[in-house]
Order: sequence, then structure tokens, then C-alpha cells
Amino acid sequence: MNGRYKYLFSPLRVGPVVVRNRIVFSAHLTNYAADGLPTAQHAAYYAARAEGGAGLIITEEHSTHRTDWPYEKLIHGFHREVIPGYRRITEAVHAHGVPIFAQLNHNGGQASSMYSRLPVWAPSPVPDPMFREVPKAIDTREIAEVVAGYGTVAGHCAEGGFDGVELQCSHSSIVRGFLSPATNLRTDSYGGTVTNRARILLEIIDAVREAIGPGRALGVRLCGDELIEGGTTIGEAVEVAKLVEATGKVDYINTSIGVATATLYMIEASMAIPPGYALFIANALREAVRLPVVGVGRIKDPVQAERALAEGHCDLVGVVRGQIADADFAAKARAGHATEIRTCLSCNQECVGRMGLNRWLGCIENPRTGRESVPLSLPGSRPKRVFVVGGGPAGLQAASTAARRGHHVTLFEREGATGGQVALAASVPSRAEFLDVVRNLLAECRRYGVDVKTGTEVDAGLLISEAPDVVVLATGAKPKPPYWAGEADRVVDVRDVLQGRVAPHGDVLVIDDLGFHQATSVAELLADRGCAVTLSTSGMVVGQDLGVTLDMETFSVRAHAKGIRQHTDEVVLGASQVDGKVVLQMLTHTTGVTDEVHYDWVVCATHQEPEDELWRALADAPFPVHRVGDCLTPRRAHAAVIEGDRVGVSL
Repeated sequence: MNGRYKYLFSPLRVGPVVVRNRIVFSAHLTNYAADGLPTAQHAAYYAARAEGGAGLIITEEHSTHRTDWPYEKLIHGFHREVIPGYRRITEAVHAHGVPIFAQLNHNGGQASSMYSRLPVWAPSPVPDPMFREVPKAIDTREIAEVVAGYGTVAGHCAEGGFDGVELQCSHSSIVRGFLSPATNLRTDSYGGTVTNRARILLEIIDAVREAIGPGRALGVRLCGDELIEGGTTIGEAVEVAKLVEATGKVDYINTSIGVATATLYMIEASMAIPPGYALFIANALREAVRLPVVGVGRIKDPVQAERALAEGHCDLVGVVRGQIADADFAAKARAGHATEIRTCLSCNQECVGRMGLNRWLGCIENPRTGRESVPLSLPGSRPKRVFVVGGGPAGLQAASTAARRGHHVTLFEREGATGGQVALAASVPSRAEFLDVVRNLLAECRRYGVDVKTGTEVDAGLLISEAPDVVVLATGAKPKPPYWAGEADRVVDVRDVLQGRVAPHGDVLVIDDLGFHQATSVAELLADRGCAVTLSTSGMVVGQDLGVTLDMETFSVRAHAKGIRQHTDEVVLGASQVDGKVVLQMLTHTTGVTDEVHYDWVVCATHQEPEDELWRALADAPFPVHRVGDCLTPRRAHAAVIEGDRVGVSL
């Protein structure tokens, strides 16, 4: 055991279950289900984290009732057909000596009738702000049906080999709906006082304990602060925790913050939110009860996890995205190799973001996340001499993967340091952690023996003279002036600003054609430098994809504080420069009205073009040439990493 982690790698008894360390792979959605059933993708995904050393795994939610189908790829735990899939999951995890619990849930009013074609059930007819559907207030007979559903699914989980179950009473849950004074407006015995609002939870605890017996663990996950007007706050959460403990039937309490629709950005917090931000909830509950308490809140490395335990905030630590990014998070920490962990970026692009687009969960840094069930091809019989040109994420990933599979790899980067556009993206306010993807990949390249040559320009002549077996081009993309810019030299690209080639001042217009961090980040940077900044987009929302990664709310707060104005539904038709001012012809396309506007500078976050001159020069090269990332076509970092890995595996 690594002596650095006095608490993290100590065992703990959780009811009838002993966990070998305090690292919990907490429940989170994956979208891996098919036709309501768990899949081989689930089994391989959870097994990888068990093999990687997690102390306890808690699966995603299992629906407890036919009225609960808020998203397409949900596990329908109320059907007995799930049991064979449960057994595949539990056997795969148990093979590595790790206990696994199943989370049970009914999403209540935080749902849609789109898939079920049934009314949404909730304690009161309070529509959720995301789904905007008025739920049916369930009567006492239906409450009994919901309670019985939890017992049924708990029985399926026991039959399927799970070591315990967790009741989701946070995030998105009919139980949370009953607990919250914001959504429980009842006047019967299930409404009013905290004790009444907790009644359904206590009844579910009774039903589930009866179904699973004394030999399996039972946990309850509570929301400590919903962060909504009139919602649950820490005082009431503590009262509920005491009621839960008093049943004598619960073995641990898990924690959360926020509501999965109204305040989702605080549940799956982006890098704009400090690590450990929700530990105050676990701390308060731990002081009130004797049960083990799980702490959560963007804990991304083992040092942070150890500190949370050492300072007494919690007894176990939920590390989700950290283990999505690196399945071996726990094993590397335990072995004293914490610096080898691919630390999570909290970018939310391929985990939360993919889920929001109804895709299965992946990771911007880890090409294997979600693909664990797909076997890799065996390396070729002969190691190859591989040249990679470009040290951004695509090139670094290609080099790392190829070297890991036994090839002799040299990577060339023309700049003085690796990173490419990622280094620029990480130089702006609230985005520094994005650079971790480069640091992590560069460390892997060095670990696997890649010869990294920075400050080295490569041309076709050099490559042909060196005659490698394979060349991988990851030369990136370059700014492309918008068609309307004309000869106005004060119409510049975001990269011109971030690389210090220009220093806009005065009134600055930032054009957002990409709907992501490029425009919003440079707008904040310029505002911090004293510019009067206006953001303009042809879309309905500035930075619209920030909503997918849960960055929109925090950006909006900062933008308001910095005086950044936001204009939507605008299209630039033309530009000229007169007396040091940029004059724009601006069309508001919702009305068809064209106006003339004046700014000191215009900064464009617009589409780039591939930097593929070297690709064209190598058209007749005597060796295979592959393109990855933006030099193939400009996209985001996840595509670069996946393509780099794909090419590295194929060599």
C-alpha cells in the first residue's frame, strides 16, 4: 500500500459488505441499455473499473415502474428479463473481487411521457422546468404501487447477484419530489412536515429491505441542497438522514447537490466549479448520523479524495468522471503512480454532453470508455518506424497508442511545446484544466518511449529522405477569414488574440459562428482587459453548445458581471474599415432588417480550414500516410483523440 494515502486505501464495512478501499464509482447514466435491458457494454464498462481497483461500484438507475421512462436507453428493472443481464454485470465485477450495488429509481415529475405514452407521476402537479409537462398527482393507491415497484426491482437485483441496492432520492427522483417543499404541495399524510414528506421513502426502505434480506447492503442517496427557490436545504436533509438512520434498515448514506433539471450544472459541474464544492453536504450529514457517508463534488485526483477523508468530510468518496477518464484510477494511486492517471478535464463534452444528445457515454480523453466490450486487434508481428507530425491531441494520442503497441515512434512539433489549439483554449478564463489532456498524453508518450521533438519543422523532403514505415499527419487547422471581412485589418480571428498578434481595445464585437467556448472565452478575456464586449451569433443563443456541457449557466453569470452584451439572430453581410472603425452591415434575420453598426475591432470565432499542405505534398510518398484530427477536417478535441487512437491501433 502506498503510505501517502492513509485513509483512501483502508477497508470499511458497509452493512454486510466490506469494501477494500474508499473509492466509489458512483451511479451515473451511461445510455448503454438496449430495449430496456442491460448489455454487454454495461458489463465490460463496470468490470474495467473493478479491475482498475475501485472499492465499490454503484450502477446507473434501474427504473422501478412502467410510468418512469424519461429517456430512451433506461434499464427497466421492473421486467424480469433484466435478470440475466444483471448476472452478466455482477459476475464480471465480482471476478475482480469488487462489490457492486444497483441504484433504484423512479424519476417522477422530472420526466416525459414521450416513451411511456403514460402520464408522468409526481407528488403534486408541479411541472418540471426542463420537461414542461404537468404531472399527475398520485393518490395513495398509486403511492403503494410505486413502493411495491421498488421492492420488486430490489428482488430482481438480489436474484441478479448484486451485493446491495441504493435508493436514488436526489438528482431526479419521485422520492426527491416528495421530500422537497418546492414540489410537494400535498395536504394529506404524505405532505406538509418533513416527517410526512419522508413517509414514502421510509415505506420504500421497508419494502426494499424485505426484498433483499439482511445479507445485502441498502443505501439512500439524498440531496443536501436543491439550489432552487423553496427547495430542500441542508437543514431538512439532515432531518431526513436522521429519519433514515432511525429505521435501522439502512447501511449508508450517499449525497448529492442540485436537481437534475433546474440545477443540473451543479450536479455534473464543469471546470468552472471548484473541486470538492459539495463536500459540505456530506460533512453535515456525517455529523448528524453514525452511518457511513459518501462525499461527492468533482473530486478528480486521489490527493483530493484523501484530503476529503482526512478532514472528516466523509467516509467514502465518489469518483465518477475521474474513473470514466481512467479506469485504473484507483490502481495507479495505490501503486504510487498517481501521476500516470489521466485526470478528468471536467469538460463534460463526451460524458454529459453525449448523454444529452442521446448517445452512449464516452470520454474526450479515453477512447476506450464505452468501447470496453469491443476487443482490440492484436499488434502487428513487426514493430514499425512511425513518424507523427503535429503535437496536438490527435498527434499525441496517435503516438502514444502506437508506442504502447510496440512501434518505434517519433513525434515532431514545429512549436516550442506540444498542445496545439488546446494550449490556446486553456489560456483563457476558467479553462486552464483543459490543458490536462495535453499533459496527460505527453506523459504517456514519454512513458512509452516516444521521441518527442519540439521546435522542429517537417517537410515532405525530410520525411521522404528518412523513409519511415508510416507517417501520421496531425498538422491541425488554420484560421479562415470570413467571406465578408474584405480588407478590414481589424477583423481578426480568436487565435490572433490568444497568440498575442493583436490587442483589441475599445468597443469589440465577437462573432460566434461555432456555438462553443471559442467566442465566449475570448469575450471574457477581452472584457477582463477593459474592452466593451458584445457577443453576436446567427443562432438563437450565444454559445449554444455550452448548454450541452453545462457551462451555460456559469458563463452567463460571469458574462453579466463583466458587462458582456449578447446579440442573437444576427448575420454579418459585409465589412469595411473607415477612420479606424470597422463598419458592419448587420442583418437581423428574424425581421429582415439591415443596420449599420460600428466597432473598434471585430474578433471572429468562425470555421477553420485544414492545414493539409503536407498531406498534398506527400500524395506520391512511398509509405502510407494517415491524417487525423483537424488536418482531416476541423472538429473538436474528442474527434482528434479518437482518430489518433484509431490510427495507432491500426498500424
